[in-house]
Amino acid sequence: MIIPRRRINRLRVTRLHEGSRSTRQDVVAVEEPLEIRVRFADGDAWRTRSVSVTMRTPGDDFELAAGFLFAEGLLSDRRDIQDISYCSGDEQQEYNLLEVRLTPSASFDAGLLNRNFYMTSSCGVCGKASLDAIEVQGCSPIADGTLTVPSEVLTGLPDALRAAQPVFEKTGGIHASALFDVEGRLLGLREDVGRHNALDKLIGREFLAGRLPLADRIVLVSGRTSFELLQKATMAGVPVVAAVGAPSSLAVDLARRFNVTLVGFTRATGFNVYAGRARVRT
Repeated sequence: MIIPRRRINRLRVTRLHEGSRSTRQDVVAVEEPLEIRVRFADGDAWRTRSVSVTMRTPGDDFELAAGFLFAEGLLSDRRDIQDISYCSGDEQQEYNLLEVRLTPSASFDAGLLNRNFYMTSSCGVCGKASLDAIEVQGCSPIADGTLTVPSEVLTGLPDALRAAQPVFEKTGGIHASALFDVEGRLLGLREDVGRHNALDKLIGREFLAGRLPLADRIVLVSGRTSFELLQKATMAGVPVVAAVGAPSSLAVDLARRFNVTLVGFTRATGFNVYAGRARVRT
């Protein structure tokens, strides 16, 4: 019998504190690989391509796959997905292999797989090329007048996020992305050891439910804001992105170019606005 993967593991550790040593039980977040495959029609034949292998915390894997494919510009319509399932045949990897089967009429450009992986900070692609590539994917600047957010709503988001993080509460070692309305009500939250995976899961949830673009929503991320996270949020049409941590320079450039309100160092006492100041009401 195949047992679904757990999100946390319990283990014994040695604790050193103020010169004394003890053995205690600790809890850590699970990290396992997930390979995402796409099966699509190519003329009269069906083909399967591996599109990504990511290290993730098990759970919400179907949302992760859908969100990744959408954010990479590989899918734009949830109706193009016929089915998402785990690949059978290998009991050890049953829940680490996932296939997204598209409808026969779905348009899928496998060549995009060779052009899309400019997002990681180590790939050596210059910032301007990265920003240009987002426009090639069909992403447009966020329209003005979508919403304004009271500053007190933004300062209240981190506490709301922390209160709703079940795995972080147990492990202290996991990222989260959360979706809020303009009044600060929590609408959805996803956790993962990878900050990009957490946001893919959240966007995938909305994509599969047919709720994109997120033109009247706020996204809060638990750590820093990288170019990759801003790219995903911009693809989803999010007008306001807030973070507990700092943004990168390229994330700020992207936010300003695509008219996204970017807030960093969000605390109960205040925050920094790096782009899109007009959407924040004081």
